[in-house]
Amino acid sequence: MPTVYLNGAFMPEADARISPLDRGFIFGDGVYEVIPVYNGHLFRIAEHLQRLDQSLQGVRITQPHSHAQWSKIMHELVDLNGGGNQSLYLQVTRGVARRDHAFPANIEPTVFAMCSPLEPLADDIRRHGVAAVTLDDNRWENCHLKTIALLPNILLRQQALDAGGVEAILVRDGEVTEGAASNLFMVRDGCLITPPKGPCLLPGITRDLIMELAQANGLSAREATITPGELAAADEIWLSSSTKEIVPVTRLDEAAVGSGQPGPAWKRMTGLFQTYKSNYSEPGSI
Repeated sequence: MPTVYLNGAFMPEADARISPLDRGFIFGDGVYEVIPVYNGHLFRIAEHLQRLDQSLQGVRITQPHSHAQWSKIMHELVDLNGGGNQSLYLQVTRGVARRDHAFPANIEPTVFAMCSPLEPLADDIRRHGVAAVTLDDNRWENCHLKTIALLPNILLRQQALDAGGVEAILVRDGEVTEGAASNLFMVRDGCLITPPKGPCLLPGITRDLIMELAQANGLSAREATITPGELAAADEIWLSSSTKEIVPVTRLDEAAVGSGQPGPAWKRMTGLFQTYKSNYSEPGSI
């Protein structure tokens, strides 16, 4: 049985208990992070913890641990679940209090973490890519905060699944923002383009690494606004996330993207990403 972490203790998953008055349960009042683990190493842990800091500050929840304390908790949890390749999920809610919209005083945040197996990108997706659909981005205006209030994202993703896609690519005020659970890239005339950071999209850790790898390897890459028309005319479209890495989109709104197969830029970037992973050495300290 998997081992989880809850409020200072490691325990079997089936033994974990959280109050129904927890504000995460009542209001979705909390934030989270998902950190990939490769060969027992927490991938880009410093960047993930910096984003956790930003999310906690954005929703005004007290940071319950230092980065060094987080690192110790997560390493122990990974070891207790067998090491190897895992997806580590951690969540911090405001804590337990009587139901009231106002922030309660003098409560401790609820801290939970768990691990799940991390599966590589399926061979069929590597060969053929995936389908996506564009939908209106009807979420709130603080999408740069990684909160657990994901119902709008869930509804958009399900709408995409119902339409035969695997992801919803979102459009707000005439500009493409991101996927319901991913960041977005397009390739046009040899240039890799991703929407600029701001309150309408999550600053993805994998997104940032892709841009770093492009710069380090002499690939043309920039941040720029993308219109739905520009996206429809792209040579390649990619989605990125911590658990899926880089996914090629080969059909958009039932039309082929480029050749209708994963393109050469995606193949090169995937190779660079895998090389970076294989050479990655987790920092000894935060």
